[in-house]
Amino acid sequence: MFGGFRYTCRIVRQSAPRTAPLLLLGGSSQNRYSWQSHEKWLAPLCTLITVDLPGYGSSDFLPAHYDIDFLGDAVQHMLTEIGVPEVNLFGGCFGEVVGLRFAQRHPESVRRIIFAAAANRLPELYSEAVPRLTRTLERGDIEGAADGLVRLFMSNPGAGKVRRHTAVARLLQRQFMNQTPDDIRKAVEHNIRLVTHGCYEPLPVPRVPALVFTGEYDTLCTPEMGRELAATMPGALFTTVKEADHLVTVERREESADLIARFCTDRSVEGLPYCTEVGVPCPGRPLAQV
Repeated sequence: MFGGFRYTCRIVRQSAPRTAPLLLLGGSSQNRYSWQSHEKWLAPLCTLITVDLPGYGSSDFLPAHYDIDFLGDAVQHMLTEIGVPEVNLFGGCFGEVVGLRFAQRHPESVRRIIFAAAANRLPELYSEAVPRLTRTLERGDIEGAADGLVRLFMSNPGAGKVRRHTAVARLLQRQFMNQTPDDIRKAVEHNIRLVTHGCYEPLPVPRVPALVFTGEYDTLCTPEMGRELAATMPGALFTTVKEADHLVTVERREESADLIARFCTDRSVEGLPYCTEVGVPCPGRPLAQV
């Protein structure tokens, strides 16, 4: 419990780790079980930690006046409670918002940083969609909200070839349609939280090896936005994954897991067949091996 709110984490332990524990912070529609399909590639390397923070998944409802600082501090509280002093940090989409704030407020707890499908500002598409989606959810039109969320998260089919586009769209539609009243209440509060408090504070970022990547056809958090985020992190690498959009970690599970695993074990991420050229948007000596 943190600040009076219960939350739940999941730990997949590795008795012979090759790197620090990997903390996976997913998007607002993901929960602590959403990364199970990545475990066959990541669990052999290190202990994996996922969490339903207050306000998300099966954890307690969190009123919107609790901001991103609160969630970042909840991450640190969890690590202290489970006795993990330092992690490799992965944040995808909204997980990056919380992960970055956690890293800024608790830099001593971060060994490496990886962000995916991320930005340092609220995407215009999201800001425009929030009032409409909130009204749709509040009047109980789950199907209409699900359609809107799928369109928001996924690229237009004409943007370029995206692996498993149709299958992932169906998966998302089904996931959104199966939301419980508690899920919907939390989703509405999540949107209010982000619009009210914003997603980024220009605080110092730990000078640790960092990688930012997104799908080459991400229309929500575009490659340009990802590159802007990487430019705020000294020495951070940036690349895009081919044939993917905002749902890069779902559309290309094995490839995204391989990219995360390589970076966490100090292997080169240059010249991978599923990525575009790796760059360093922020001038200065890269901290990570290319």
